[in-house]
Amino acid sequence: MANSREGLARKLQRDQSLYEQYGKPLEKAHTGQYVAISPEGQTIVGPAAGEVLRQAVDAFGSGNFALKRVGYRTFGRWLTLSR
Repeated sequence: MANSREGLARKLQRDQSLYEQYGKPLEKAHTGQYVAISPEGQTIVGPAAGEVLRQAVDAFGSGNFALKRVGYRTFGRWLTLSR
């Protein structure tokens, strides 16, 4: 159980870092939309989370990207609250 929490914490940290580097610059033009960001910094932006998710899985592979709502701070953090 500790390993899965550590893995989740690392993924959230990676996702936050990807957003800070590649997602934040999108805030002015795309606030409220969703962005998927690959580890290499490639992005997919769109208004519907499900569509962006589908495109990201196709383009980057399942679990190989960060997904966040542009301009919102708490997307994904609820995962750390479950036990």
